[in-house]
Amino acid sequence: MKIYATDVDEEALVQARHASYSARDLPPVSPDLHSKYFEEVGGRFVFQPDLRRAVIFGRHDIVQDAPISHLDLLVCRNTLMYFNAETQSRILARFHFALNDTGVIFLGKAEMLLTRANLFTPIHLKHRIFTKVAKPALRDRLMVVAQAGTLEMNNHFVGYLRLRDAAFDAVSVAQVVLDMHSTLLLINQEARTIFGLVSHDVGRPFYELDLSYRPVELRSRIDQVYAERRAQHLTNIERSLSEGQTQYLDIHLVPLVDTDSTPLGISITFHDVTHHRRLQTELEKSRQELETAYEELQSTNEELETTNEELQSTVEELETTNEELQSTNEELETMNEELQSGNEELQTTNDELRERTDEVNRSNAFLESILASLHAAAVVLDPSFNVLWWNAEASELWGLREDEVQGQSILNLDIGLPVEQLRPPVRAVLSGRSTFQEVMLSATNRRGKVIQCRVTCTPLADAERDTQGVILLMEEWSGHA
Repeated sequence: MKIYATDVDEEALVQARHASYSARDLPPVSPDLHSKYFEEVGGRFVFQPDLRRAVIFGRHDIVQDAPISHLDLLVCRNTLMYFNAETQSRILARFHFALNDTGVIFLGKAEMLLTRANLFTPIHLKHRIFTKVAKPALRDRLMVVAQAGTLEMNNHFVGYLRLRDAAFDAVSVAQVVLDMHSTLLLINQEARTIFGLVSHDVGRPFYELDLSYRPVELRSRIDQVYAERRAQHLTNIERSLSEGQTQYLDIHLVPLVDTDSTPLGISITFHDVTHHRRLQTELEKSRQELETAYEELQSTNEELETTNEELQSTVEELETTNEELQSTNEELETMNEELQSGNEELQTTNDELRERTDEVNRSNAFLESILASLHAAAVVLDPSFNVLWWNAEASELWGLREDEVQGQSILNLDIGLPVEQLRPPVRAVLSGRSTFQEVMLSATNRRGKVIQCRVTCTPLADAERDTQGVILLMEEWSGHA
């Protein structure tokens, strides 16, 4: 059994880890439980150390941090009432993701689940005990994933979201989607390419983006679509491009509604009609030329001799034009050959980069196999004492998996090793004052056995011999060489 005790206040966590209480703190505990689970030390009452080690304390922000998953019981009493309804909804979505299908959530009497009744069902409403609804509707399940802010979703939803994103990106028309608060939710590939948008723009207010007013003012029109729930269409909007070119866009603003006609947001599509506009211009120009030619033909009937002279001049001009076209065609062929040559050079560079990437991957795999094959507990720290690597022997010795300690400071780990005593030797290696440090510490392994643990510290250096971290080797010392 593991118990996770979390808070956002580091000082509160430090005090809780001591598990030490004064006589005034204990009246809520019954006398028989008091005598069974507490020991008096120096006038204070300390919770039994063996049971205390079953509790893992850590800082955790229930609003922003990813939820701790696979929980059977989640106790959060009289906490949600300090948040507004929107934040409560996000927190409860994270709680739903954190619980197993048969998990139970225990809330305070001042808190209700009316806003999330589709995710939880009461077991004992009077005492605010609820159980998780294991299989909510598809829309609610997607909402849980989005609000929980985690990547640990099942394969069905991964496939669904990837298919949706791929289909959205495959649309050849630039498109963005906003929610009811005018927050940018979706950008397809064409929109990113045309308007220079990036994935970091998702979640930003649309009014902060240049696209909201350039090439045309969209903010007032978006408000009008929201108010009237009616699509708006803008045609032949000019957009200035680099090198003095002009692009013409048809913009369609369409309201998005749910199956029950509830407004969800707005879709904005940008159709590139530049080619169509150019064809219209050319057709108009041709029409005008035809009208002029008709007038000239009428004049030709009256002045046949003048017309013949004009036709001869036209033939000469066409011959000149043909020569110019031939010259232009030769120039285009030359440019095509240059482009092919440049493409071959880029392909060669890409092959070289791929080979270097393969070499780096092989080196990383070789280093990981070396660390994994060690018969001693191996731990790699960065210059800030944070854990970069934790092999299987370390998990076997101290009872913590690699994913539980990854990125954590070794000085904050709750294991049977007096980690604070590692600070001096590790600092000595990091500072370069020493290339090898060894200490012998009295420790308690994960089985509760008291051992003598020999810890050796060596530097982790790069190719330039600059220290990038420290390698710790830990093994039980039996007293024999």
